[in-house]
Amino acid sequence: MTDAHAETRTLVLLRHAKAEQGSDAPDDADRPLSPRGDADAAAAGAWLAHHGLLPDVVICSTARRTRQTWHGVAMGMTGAPPEGGPTGRSPTVRYEPGAYDAHPEELLALVRTVDPAARTALLIAHNPGISLLSAFLDPEGMDEEGLRTAELAVHTSTLGWADLGPAGAPITARHTARG
Repeated sequence: MTDAHAETRTLVLLRHAKAEQGSDAPDDADRPLSPRGDADAAAAGAWLAHHGLLPDVVICSTARRTRQTWHGVAMGMTGAPPEGGPTGRSPTVRYEPGAYDAHPEELLALVRTVDPAARTALLIAHNPGISLLSAFLDPEGMDEEGLRTAELAVHTSTLGWADLGPAGAPITARHTARG
């Protein structure tokens, strides 16, 4: 018997959590998460675990706030149900400098390199690129204001990662994590 969902791919797009505004960081890429951002990142991880959306692959910008968002998400995925659940196997995590300040085409190029065996991928990046990528994948389902901090947009497709293109992955769930 064949599993009808065996070929479904799930791409979760996550805009990084809230960063400090008046940070002493000399460079924008060095800005840390705010305390609210830390809590929201953990809440995003708990939501992913609760909905069975544990990633096989994580693609994360190298900016400090995105790396801290991933750390919070990973911690949130290990919470006790109903807040979260066990992470199961550890995902492959790729820190990509090209995801910082990236255009949607550049983010899509990173997604297209995901191992074909992976069923769920999580991309943690920045606006406007992450919101524009979501709109590119599902022009009808995206909010005009784009993704808010710590907002998840879950896209599903029967296409392989390398074949994702315009309107190729509708949004099946959205969630703004608030811890």
